[in-house]
This record gives sequence, structure tokens and C-alpha cells, in this order.
Amino acid sequence: MTLVSGWGRFPVVDSDVLRPRSFEAVGEAVVTGTIARGNGRAYGDAAIGAVRTIGMTGFDRVRSFDPATGRIRLEAGVLLADLIDTFGPRGFLPFVVPGTRFVSVGGAIAADVHGKNHHCEGGFGRYVDSILLRTGQGETIEVSREENSDAFFATVGGMGLTGIILEVSMRLRPVQTGWIRERVVSASDLDAAMRALEASDAATYSVAWIDCAVRGRDLGRSLIYLGEHAVKGDLADDAAAFPAGKNPGLAVPIDLPSMTLNRTSIRAFNELYYRMGARRAGGNHVVSLYPYFFPLDSIADWNRIYGRRGFLQHQCVIPENGARSVLGDILDRVATRGDASFLAVLKKLGQGDGILSFPLPGYTLALDFPVRGDILNFLDEIDRLVVAAGGRLYLAKDARQSRATFEAGYPALSRFNAIRKALDPNGTIRSKLSQRLFDEV
Repeated sequence: MTLVSGWGRFPVVDSDVLRPRSFEAVGEAVVTGTIARGNGRAYGDAAIGAVRTIGMTGFDRVRSFDPATGRIRLEAGVLLADLIDTFGPRGFLPFVVPGTRFVSVGGAIAADVHGKNHHCEGGFGRYVDSILLRTGQGETIEVSREENSDAFFATVGGMGLTGIILEVSMRLRPVQTGWIRERVVSASDLDAAMRALEASDAATYSVAWIDCAVRGRDLGRSLIYLGEHAVKGDLADDAAAFPAGKNPGLAVPIDLPSMTLNRTSIRAFNELYYRMGARRAGGNHVVSLYPYFFPLDSIADWNRIYGRRGFLQHQCVIPENGARSVLGDILDRVATRGDASFLAVLKKLGQGDGILSFPLPGYTLALDFPVRGDILNFLDEIDRLVVAAGGRLYLAKDARQSRATFEAGYPALSRFNAIRKALDPNGTIRSKLSQRLFDEV
């Protein structure tokens, strides 16, 4: 057995970890209590098997690509980083990327990851045509919107619980360059931030960084980053059409002491970050896609900033009606507590496509907290606010929500469970997350 955790490094649990080298070996490795794992970027326990975890990053081959349509067939272990670096210079990028490029395609489907463009272009699963799935019964089936459609929509956002994703057919976006035409908007408080996001519905990409260390009239002050894909005419004459991809230039070599992130250090960082961003507000800037979409990827092992006990990310979505009051309440409680993340993110979302996809029309707020003190009790309080507002938590980021919170937030759960049961009547595919939230107790 091996000690395994998600990116948040909490919880750390035992699981038998195997890395098969063929699809046939994957099937042979499946025992009751198995889940697939991509690059381990789910924050909690979603990609840890109840008994056995099958690592899929060795399955990293592209099977076919059609440059006329942007359609690609590839194995589930291909990382978005490799997809971007390989096909970006050829004029194609994924339609949707999350906040890190170091996730596998299979993991992106299982979580139906969303990006800065969900409000207008939807999630990752919207651009998937079909999936080759190995079910808990031992069958290998192709699922799509037309064939085995229930299984398809349960697999998109289903956290790997319908079976092991082996191969994927999907579409890539044609682009002229690998640059983003960015505009920064400075918002003095939460009301101004939400108005700016509402006014930017036509923007392809929009996201707000929120200073969660301030209260009072400054509560929710933000920097909103709007973006469009740059065309060749936006670039300087000597600029390459596609920027060079870089490995992380910095790294966190050790687990930092818990005292590193405190009220004083977070407040100082946020003040500096806000002032620097506000100076750039107003004009258009052409920036590389890498810092625009993946700001934390420039620092290797940044999760060690939170110390050896790890951290929890709380990402919720609140329906538009009533979102302002609930978000204000959450941010005020976080600022009063004083130990939240220096990177707090607010985005608008549209409707999700999968049966258990996280997004719904409204606002999503993501906050990081070091694991210490009474943080679990505090997050239970925040959960109650989310549930009362008709919202829910993102399973790919979760490590501790209660079964009651989960069931309240996902009204289509009974439909998902019925499809899962039909695909896997013996309950072979199970994760630590499913033990906590889905499986019969």
C-alpha cells in the first residue's frame, strides 16, 4: 500500500497504486474498490481508490488528428500541457482549460472542468465527442451523445465513477496565435466587481481576483481580467505567433512553516497585488496564454506553501438570485477569520452539461485555507450558507463536505446513481470520495 493524497495534500490515505502499460492490463488490474487517477490534480480524495488506484498518465499517445476540423483522438493520460505545447504552434488549443495545464484529459472529463469562459462557452465536456470507457463489469464501450448517451452524460462530470476512461475523441479550437488580448478592470468593492462581470458577458474570458483580507467598504475589492484570443495583427512585428512554453521557473523546495501564511502576510501580499493590478487597469495588453490561464503553474509544488498538513479549497457556486448577499457574507466571515488564500477567484458560470457537472448559472467563488485550528467547523458554516442559497460545492476540489451538503446540492444524484448501477452493478468502481458521499453506508 502507498500513501496517496490529492493536490491539497489532505487527506493522506493508503491505496494500492498500479501503473499498467496496456488497456488489457488496466482491465486485469481492476478489483472492487478501484478508481482511475490522472496527474493527481484533484484537490481532495476523488482520484484515490477505495482499495486500488490505477495511474493513467502512461497512456499519453495521440491516435489521430484532423487539421481541417480540429478533431483529435487521444488516450486519456495526455496532459493538457502537452496538448497545448504540441498543437498550439499548429494553430489549435483546447476550448476549455482550468487554472492549471497539468491535468490529464481523462481527469478534465471526469471533473468536467470549467475555465474563464464557462459563462459563454461551457465546460470541457461540451467539446468531447465520444469516450472509450472500461466499465466495472469489464466491458469496454464507446459512449457519446448518440450512443450510450446516459453513460456519456454520467461520465462527463461523474468523477470517474462510471468506469475508467481509456480514449477520448474531442474538438480543438482554431487560433491564430498563442497570445491573449487582456483588459484589466479595477473594482473597489464586491458590488463593483459583480457589475463588471455582468457587463462583460460578451467577453470570451473573464475572471476576478478578490482581496479576501479586507472588510467594510472595501469588502470584495477585485481585479477583473478580461481576455480574447489575439490575432496576428495584435502582435508586434517581431513577436512569434506562439509563445514558448516554459517549465516552472521557481519551486517551493520545502513545506513552509504554518506561520508563513498569516493575517499580516496575506494582507500585505493582497495590498501589493491589488495596487500593481490597478495600475494596469483600463488599457489592452497582449499577454502569453500561459500566465493568463495558468498563473500558479510558474511555481512548482506551490501547494507546499500551506505547510505539511496541506490545505483545503472551498469552491462553491451560488445561483444568480441572491448571490450578492451570500458572497458578501462569506467574504466577510473569511476576512474576519484572517487566514484565507492570497489567491481568491470569482467567476460567472453557465449551465453544466453532465448530470453531476458542478456549474449552474451564477457565481463561483474559490478560496484556499491551510488545514489548522477549527477550519473544518468554519467550512461547515460556509456550507450551510451555500446550501440555503441553492448552491453546491465542486467535487474536484472537495475533501470534506458532508453527505447531506452534497445531496442537497446535486438534485440529479438519483439519476446518476441509477446509471452508475447499470454500468457497474457490483460496485467495483469506488473512490475515497464515493465512499464518503455516494456509496451505501
